Amino acid sequence: MQSEDLVPTSKRPRQPVVAVTGAASGLGRELLSRLVSSADFRRVVAIDEQRGDIQEATWREIDVRDPLLANRISDIDVLVHLAGDYAVDSDPAERRAYNLRAAQTVLTACAAARVRRVVLVTSAMVYGAAPDNEVPLPEDSPVAAEPDTGVVGDFLEIEAVARRSLRSHPGLEVTVLRPAAVVGPGVDTVITRHFESPRLLTVKGCSPHWQFCHIDDLLSALELAARGDVSGVVAVGSDGWIGHEKVEELSGIRSLELPAGLTFGTAQRLHRLGVTPAPATDLHYVVYPWVVDCTTLREAGWKPAWTNEAALEQLLELRGENRTTVVGRRLPVKEATLTAAGATVAVIGTAAIVRQVRKKRRQ
Repeated sequence: MQSEDLVPTSKRPRQPVVAVTGAASGLGRELLSRLVSSADFRRVVAIDEQRGDIQEATWREIDVRDPLLANRISDIDVLVHLAGDYAVDSDPAERRAYNLRAAQTVLTACAAARVRRVVLVTSAMVYGAAPDNEVPLPEDSPVAAEPDTGVVGDFLEIEAVARRSLRSHPGLEVTVLRPAAVVGPGVDTVITRHFESPRLLTVKGCSPHWQFCHIDDLLSALELAARGDVSGVVAVGSDGWIGHEKVEELSGIRSLELPAGLTFGTAQRLHRLGVTPAPATDLHYVVYPWVVDCTTLREAGWKPAWTNEAALEQLLELRGENRTTVVGRRLPVKEATLTAAGATVAVIGTAAIVRQVRKKRRQ
């Protein structure tokens, strides 16, 4: 035996302790169930206002907006922040206040507790959807979405908080995952509701490009980020994209085409009336491309389990049978059918609703 064979090998790095906020339900619970069965983490800590049902995790009940959070995460190496309110129908001001306070408190607490890495989830929507967007968009493309009162505005603000945190706390590593249009069980967004509409909206001169991110693929990307296999800004989505004709074929929903000015102008008026939950800028994401190139994940060896076609097919299967949506607002099928039949405004599905709003105001 040669002498070099007797040289002791270096000790294996200590497995990290990982925490997940928003762990009792939704995406947080799904990630938690994966992490507790992973051999890559020494311990898994679940953080939520109430205890969840995954017994293998160590539960710590606290509101993530509580300034005392730092005291509860002093033993954490990696924190995945998934607590948030992104419901389409939430009050915009209350939703924004919750999401920003949560992100600010988590990042400040992690810096104070010397947590090594924080993982956030926003959306590829922050790149903005525009008719002249490159397809696909590189991950380092500028953030060009319009700030508004919708969920996209929340994501922009959260990312701004993260950038400020990096400047204030240079020892903290922040990874931001930006998924394409998320689909899967329990997912309810402006994008998924678009496929509950009587028609698929298009604008003249532009054909949509569709890219989805199934929740299973987002979860596997989150696991990589928690392990530190990817860092920085990370786009997540199925490979490539599908054209609008293919979407029509798979969904069986016909399209209605309008001039862009009419479409967005009408949608903005309806939003101001309180008829629709989402601002007009959200419509950009169903008519203009915002496909992303998932370079960082590919280079880390990650591959999506879901194709765009398969993700869309599941989205269609999960639609409610007795509801129809127009411009983000869910309606009974009968009312939505009337809405879709009424000329200029009805093409984007709202004439009947506008009449109802005016009638109520006269009463």
